[in-house]
Amino acid sequence: MDRDSVADALNRSCHCINVDRDALQVSLEQRFGEAGVLARLQRSHPHLFADTPVFVSPDQISAMRAIIDAIERVVTNREYREQVLAWAPGIAGHDQGTNGVFFGYDFHLTRDGPRLIEINTNAGGAMLLLHVAGAQQACCDAVENVVVGPTDLAGVERSFVEMFRREFDSVAPGRTLNRIAIVDENPDDQFLGPEFTLFEQLFARHEIDAVVAAPERLAMADDVLRIDGRRVDLVYSRLTDFYLQSDACRALSAAYRRNAAAVTPGPFSHALYANKRNLTLLSDRDRLTGLGVDEDTVATLESGIPTTRRVTRESADRLWAQRKELFFKPCRGFGSRGAYKGAKLTRKTWDKLLDGDYVAQKLVPPSERLVVANGDERSLKTDVRCYTYGGEIQLLGARLYRGQTTNLRTEGGGLAAVFTTPSF
Repeated sequence: MDRDSVADALNRSCHCINVDRDALQVSLEQRFGEAGVLARLQRSHPHLFADTPVFVSPDQISAMRAIIDAIERVVTNREYREQVLAWAPGIAGHDQGTNGVFFGYDFHLTRDGPRLIEINTNAGGAMLLLHVAGAQQACCDAVENVVVGPTDLAGVERSFVEMFRREFDSVAPGRTLNRIAIVDENPDDQFLGPEFTLFEQLFARHEIDAVVAAPERLAMADDVLRIDGRRVDLVYSRLTDFYLQSDACRALSAAYRRNAAAVTPGPFSHALYANKRNLTLLSDRDRLTGLGVDEDTVATLESGIPTTRRVTRESADRLWAQRKELFFKPCRGFGSRGAYKGAKLTRKTWDKLLDGDYVAQKLVPPSERLVVANGDERSLKTDVRCYTYGGEIQLLGARLYRGQTTNLRTEGGGLAAVFTTPSF
């Protein structure tokens, strides 16, 4: 049995590794500094953590890494940058020199290899996944010995802190990173808001002050970004206003343009990587070749990214006829909002979609993981996410779900650890 087949077999049948809820509770309480935090999360987010891990083979990981590496090579291409920046707002043209933290490359695993569905530049869930991965428990040594895991929680946390320090050093060389603002709209109401507390505590353990805030709390004074009068060195942006265009982001936008603070991930990173319109270029052999991209890179992207085309009035009839084979996404969308599986589109929705800025991507069904929930077996869809920094994979995670989107609201589903099958 080859390595991919081992992973597939385990995903279909293995229930021998599950989350040790006691270990997860201890881990979260240590990091939150709060007793009973797991019980509180289970009340507010009952399907946040999956009990079951997902198995991925070394070959699948190598293939995902090859696709990520290929994209990193294309992003350095001057003509590629000119094209993707041309369809982004002007602020995206400002490069602070940062890499951008917590890129999320989302894959569906197929029998023919991983397929990149999209890239996110403010991917959430990494801190929560660390705790899930660290709390996995095998029922016997035989099972534990055929998979690689769990995650080194403290080691990955240190790498996260170093990542933020490197980001700040790119903007302010030689200065010490003293204060980080973790910024999102209505942060107390965000579904992954508990993760912000984990980041606050992480930074505090490394002697970095951190504050969670809505963007309107930020102010510019004397070319310094401040919150409540205190200087902000770096903004960790969890905003979905990727180009800082709202009134609430006025101070943050000014700080970004003036390099008054490091903003990560920023508009430049989103424009280069995460605008879904970019996939129309990255999946097009002829256009990539026209940019002078080498054949090996073109071949990797052609096989690794489902064909994606922009939705226009001119292409409407053809795309409507092919809709059952397509998935439609807004170019600047996030969290599957406004996304539609073509087979479920109505004419009314289609007409509205044509007035938006959409792409049509060849439908690639996700792989499945058999889980046991309340004593019943069920198959859940699986997305695998590679969290990266500077093109290097820092953490693997998965999301188990039913329905059209990874909504973290499926019984038996949620954020899942990724275990790697052995190399033979």
